[in-house]
Amino acid sequence: SDQRQRNFLFCFSLPMEAWRVVILTLCLHIYVANADPIQDKRALLEFLTLMRPTRSLNWNETTSVCNAWTGVTCNKDGSRITAVRLPGVGLNGQIPPNTLSRLSSLTVLSLRSNRISGLFPGDFAELKDLAFLYLQDNDFSGPLPEDFSVWKNLTSVNLSNNDFNGTVPESLSRLGRVQSLNLANNSLSGDIPDLSGVSTLQHIDLSYNNLNGPIPSWLQRFPTSSYQGVGGFSLVQPPPDLAHHELKPRQKPKPHFLGLTKTVFLLIVIAVSIVLLAVLVFVLAVCYLRMKLSQGDGIITDAKLQKKGGMSPEKFVSRMEDVNNRLSFFEGCNYSFDLEDLLRASAEVLGKGTFGTTYKAVLEDATSVAVKRLKDVAAGKRDFEQQMEIIGGIKHENVVELKAYYYSKDEKLMVYDYFGNGSVASLLHGTFSIYDPTMRLNYSAMVRPGLSNSNRGENRVPLDWETRMSIAIGAAKGIARIHRENNGKLVHGNIKSSNIFLNSERNGCVSDLGLTAVMSALAPPISRQAGYRAPEVTDTRKSSQLSDVYSFGVVLLELLTGKSPIHTTAGDEIIHLVRWVHSVVREEWTAEVFDVELLRYTNIEEEMVEMLQIAMSCVVKAPDQRPKMSDLVRLIESVGNRQASLGPDPKPKSENGASETSTPGEI
Repeated sequence: SDQRQRNFLFCFSLPMEAWRVVILTLCLHIYVANADPIQDKRALLEFLTLMRPTRSLNWNETTSVCNAWTGVTCNKDGSRITAVRLPGVGLNGQIPPNTLSRLSSLTVLSLRSNRISGLFPGDFAELKDLAFLYLQDNDFSGPLPEDFSVWKNLTSVNLSNNDFNGTVPESLSRLGRVQSLNLANNSLSGDIPDLSGVSTLQHIDLSYNNLNGPIPSWLQRFPTSSYQGVGGFSLVQPPPDLAHHELKPRQKPKPHFLGLTKTVFLLIVIAVSIVLLAVLVFVLAVCYLRMKLSQGDGIITDAKLQKKGGMSPEKFVSRMEDVNNRLSFFEGCNYSFDLEDLLRASAEVLGKGTFGTTYKAVLEDATSVAVKRLKDVAAGKRDFEQQMEIIGGIKHENVVELKAYYYSKDEKLMVYDYFGNGSVASLLHGTFSIYDPTMRLNYSAMVRPGLSNSNRGENRVPLDWETRMSIAIGAAKGIARIHRENNGKLVHGNIKSSNIFLNSERNGCVSDLGLTAVMSALAPPISRQAGYRAPEVTDTRKSSQLSDVYSFGVVLLELLTGKSPIHTTAGDEIIHLVRWVHSVVREEWTAEVFDVELLRYTNIEEEMVEMLQIAMSCVVKAPDQRPKMSDLVRLIESVGNRQASLGPDPKPKSENGASETSTPGEI
C-alpha cells in the first residue's frame, strides 16, 4: 500500500546519526538482556565467603547467577536478584553487613535451618521490597527490629526457634499486608501488642515466650496453640476452685483388702499392670531387633557387634541409627529444597512398581521433581548410603541422574529430575488418570494392554521408527554405562519400558538402577512385570548383567510389536510376548510380529528384521549365550547408521499408493 511505501522510504531517509542511535539502543538492550546483575552477584559472593556453608554451593564468578546458581531467582529480564533460598546449607556465624542488604530488589529471603547467630541484621531495612522472610531454626539473639513498617510489602514472617529477646514491636500493627507471623520459641517478654487492626492476619504463633497475660480478645480468635505458654496460659487446665463447692464432712474410709481402701487397691493394680505391660513391650522390641540384626548381608550381625566391644544390640542400634532429617544432595545438584519442602509439596502418583511408588512433587517455587518412595529395603544405613553414592556418581546423558536421597528408619526416598516427555511404556500403550478424593492426589496408571494395538488411548501420538530407534540406542548406551560402574559389577536389575524415559533430545534414558542390592529378595512377579524377568531370575530371585540383557531384549520386542510383555487377547487369554514372538517366527509369519503403526512406513522392513534378530538374541534362555550390552550398542548403532545413510526419514505410505508389505525373510 502507499502507507507502507512511505514508511519504507522514511526509514531510508533517516540520517546516519539516527541509525547509529537505533543500533546502539538495540545493542544495549541485547547486552542488558544477557548480562548478569553484577552488583548483586558480588554481594552474594561476599556473603558466601564469610558465611562458610558446610554444603558446597555452585556459586562462582564464571557461571550465570540467574540460570545456574543454587537457590537464586532473578526477575524476568535478569537484571536483579529477587529471591534467595538457602535452607539447611550449613551457614555459620553472623550475617556480614553490607552483603544481602545490597540486594535492593529482594522479595523472598529464606535462611532457615542453619547455624546463623548474632543480632537481627540492622541493614535489612534497606530491603524495601521484602515480602517473605524465613529465619526460623537458627541461633539469632537480641531484640527484634524496632520498626517493621519499613517493609510495607511484608506478607509472611517466621522468626521462630531462635533466642530473640526484648518486647514484641508495636510497629507490627502497622503492617497492612502481613498474613502469617511466627515468633514462637524465643525469649520475648513484655505485653502483647494490639494487632486487632491487622485485618489480613491469618496465622500467628507467639507460643513459648515470656510474654505477659492476659490473652487479648483479638488473639483468642486463633487456635489456643498460638499462645500456649503465654501469660501462664496452659492447655492443661487447673482444678476447679474448691472454695465454691459445699464442704461435706469427711467420712472414715472403709478398709478393704489388706487394710487398704478400695481406691488405693485399684491404683496399685493399675500401676503394676502398666509396669508389666511396659516390660513386655521392651522384651518384644529387643527380640525384634535381634531378629532384624541377624538377617541379610546389609544388616549388622552379632559378630560385628562383638567387634564393637560386646555392646548389646539395642544399645548399638540406638547409638548408630542416626536419623538425619535432611536430604543428602550430590555434588553439582542445583536444587535448594529440603525434606520439609518436599513433604509440603503437592504430589501426584506416577506409578507403583517393583521397588516402590514414584511421585511427581511440585515444590512451592514451581520446581517439579520425581520422588521414589522405596519399600522393603533390607540394607542398613551404611550399606544403603554406599549404594546411593555409587548410583549418584553415574553421570551420563542416557542415565537418569540421582539428585538426592533420604534414609531414616521408616522412610527411604530417592529424588530425580522429572521427565515431562513421559516413559516409553506410556508413549507406547497410553495412560489414564484416576482422581481419588480421599487422598486428593491424581493417580497416573498404565492402561491395561490388550492384544490389539488400537486400544492405546484417544490422545496418544504414535511413535515413528526414528524415535523408537533413538529410544533403543539411548537405552542401550545407558545400560552399558551402568554395567561399567563399580569395576564392571553394577547391575540395573529392573529394566522395563516404564523405567525408560525420553530426554529433551527424545533419546532413551534409563532410570531405577542398582536398587536390587539394597532391597529384599525379589518377590514373585505380578502381571506385566513378570514378562521382563529372565528365566534364571524367576528361579533364583537374583539379577545379573546378563538378566539385564534379557530384560532389554523384551523392551526391544515391545518397541517392535507395540505390545506389552504380558497381554491378553479378546477372550482374556494371557499371552507372554517372548513366547508369542518365537511361535510367530517359527511359522514364518515374521511380518505379523511388527506393530501396525510401523507398517505404514516405507524402506524400514530390513531394519525392523535386523532389530528383531538382535532382540531375539537377547531373550535366549541360556544366559551365557546372550550378547553383552557393549556389543548390543554397536549392533543397534549399525542398524541406525544404515537407515540414516539411506537418505530422508521414512515416510508413511499414502492410502492410494500403499503396497502390500512383503514378508521379510526367515530369521
